[in-house]
Amino acid sequence: MAEPAAPHGEVAAMVAVQSALADRPQVLATARGLSHFGEHSIGWLAGSLLGAVLVPRRRRVWLVAGAGVFAAHAAAVLIKRLVRRPRPHHPAVVVNVSTPSRLSFPSAHATSTTAAAILMGRAAGLSKRVCAATVVPPMAVSRVLLGVHYPSDVAAGVALGAAVAAIAIRADGAPER
Repeated sequence: MAEPAAPHGEVAAMVAVQSALADRPQVLATARGLSHFGEHSIGWLAGSLLGAVLVPRRRRVWLVAGAGVFAAHAAAVLIKRLVRRPRPHHPAVVVNVSTPSRLSFPSAHATSTTAAAILMGRAAGLSKRVCAATVVPPMAVSRVLLGVHYPSDVAAGVALGAAVAAIAIRADGAPER
């Protein structure tokens, strides 16, 4: 039986991320926690609803954030079903979490997290760029570390999430504060 080919391209990048981070204390547990929080964007949706309840004077922008997160997740799922790229399956890649589907492109977690960081940052009156730069990288790296997405899946998810957030902000039409 032939040996599997050595990892190259995106698979090599995944192996490098896993080799660098998987053995560090609490890194895998944190990545799994992020995975569960972001599953079906439920954590972000709950956060936007909580913001709408706790900050009634900014309720509309918190609800726009929730709607944008939902739209981002739905867009990612739709694209996944159209593209039908299978998740990584190279023997050198360790899968560290279960997934609800076998489809990989784009990462719905990266998509909804990016939209959430931008829209919830806006709702909280914080810098959208700072929120995105703080919140998105841990989720993005976690998807590769967990072995469930290629780096290009994550990059496409970030781009899609940013685009959906921009559309939500434009559709809201409210001036920034």
